[in-house]
Amino acid sequence: MTPPTSKELRQLRAQAHSLKPVVTLAGKGLTPSVLEELNRALNDHELIKVKIAVGDREQRESAIGELCAQSQAFLVQRVGNIATLLKLNPQADPRKSNLHRSR
Repeated sequence: MTPPTSKELRQLRAQAHSLKPVVTLAGKGLTPSVLEELNRALNDHELIKVKIAVGDREQRESAIGELCAQSQAFLVQRVGNIATLLKLNPQADPRKSNLHRSR
């Protein structure tokens, strides 16, 4: 999967604006159950928001990098403790996908 262009990132940020976080990463870090839920959400919705409720800015940046690496997703945007992630799924259900619904 190729990284989104700057124009595509702008469109993705606009689509994600009204979304609520569906996964929360808290004090215990990236546990197998959090990773499983993250992958399920990315497969279903493709574009999701994740709340990162850990430590300071450096810890959040590290956690976001780890999330992206483990799930093979792209970071679309990070605002405060909320990260927007993208992972395209060609077999995504159009009724669940945040990319198909908003078109």
